[in-house]
Amino acid sequence: MSKLTAEQRVQKAHVWLMKHPKYCLYSGVLMIGKTEVKDEGCPTAYTDGRNTAYGRKFVDKLSESDLKGLILHENLHKAFRHTTVWKHLYKEQAKLANMACDYVINLMIADADDGAGEVTLPEGRLLDEKYRGMDAGTVYRMLKEDAESGGGGGEGGFDEHGWESAEGMSPEEKEQLARDVDQALRQGAILAGKMKGNVPREIGDVLTPKVDWREALREFITSFCVDKDESTWRRPSRRWIGDDVYMPSLIGESVGRVVVAIDMSGSIGSNEVSQFLGEVRDICDRVKPEGIDLLYWDTDVCQHEKYEQDQLDNLLGSTKPRGGGGTNPQCIVDYMSEKKIKAECAIVLTDGYVPNWGNGWSCPTLWGITTDEVSGVGKTVHMQ
Repeated sequence: MSKLTAEQRVQKAHVWLMKHPKYCLYSGVLMIGKTEVKDEGCPTAYTDGRNTAYGRKFVDKLSESDLKGLILHENLHKAFRHTTVWKHLYKEQAKLANMACDYVINLMIADADDGAGEVTLPEGRLLDEKYRGMDAGTVYRMLKEDAESGGGGGEGGFDEHGWESAEGMSPEEKEQLARDVDQALRQGAILAGKMKGNVPREIGDVLTPKVDWREALREFITSFCVDKDESTWRRPSRRWIGDDVYMPSLIGESVGRVVVAIDMSGSIGSNEVSQFLGEVRDICDRVKPEGIDLLYWDTDVCQHEKYEQDQLDNLLGSTKPRGGGGTNPQCIVDYMSEKKIKAECAIVLTDGYVPNWGNGWSCPTLWGITTDEVSGVGKTVHMQ
């Protein structure tokens, strides 16, 4: 029998993964986009979130189990939409962003194989138990802190990530990709059930219906924009600056300062905190607040971070959550009063298990609650 080509080996590994009870969950994701073997321009492998490429020389030297692991690795990047969800981390420090995403999915691959040796990872893999249960944003912060303290940055993993190609996608293309991935995973979950396979908790979290925070927060924040009937030269319109045209902005194009207060009493996990911060950052890109006062709280405000408009892009990478005690949102009200924080609105994330909702709020308040509780003041949005 003649030796299989790299293309044939990749196709064979795809079929094996799609037919196996442990991995059939990802069948639809494996079929999204174009898969190709490249002679040039791809030393290892990469995905832009839709399409996947494998370097011929790299594939030729891999064992069958390592090739299956490589293919699963690239397609888990697609499943979690790493190239688009965490693009801001890549813009800040690409190497650390690559590493963070790899640490998350490599633990999943190792868990699925469970020592069977059928699906393994190529040499150079990033695998560390200390990152278990974390998302890429949390791992990134830990890696960044370690690098800043002189701990080094590591080798960066065995593959590349097609962040630049993903950056070229239009908003409509990114939304379509998100829908395609979601549909593929939901269909894969049905197939896994029929084949008596398991759906990892991380994938279950992705598929759990959630409130569209982007829409809820945008609607809430923009409702406090002043009427767009006055113009000002003090803040030039951003939509024209790219064309070297200096025009006044409508005052209502941006809002003032926004308070974001996150419950750190222990019942809110790091994944939820990272996701919420990511959505807040995206919303703020769109409505352009003058700044954010980020408060981490339990029975007291444990951390207060200020971000001006030109610093919002770095919020997720630089924030340092603090807390771990009880829960009492009155501390937010008291702290804002004590520090004379003037905000147009406040967003509070909590599980809702609180002794009170706080008295004397100085601005409109949106409560993002992870349980069925309903706040006694302000507006409630459930995150279930």
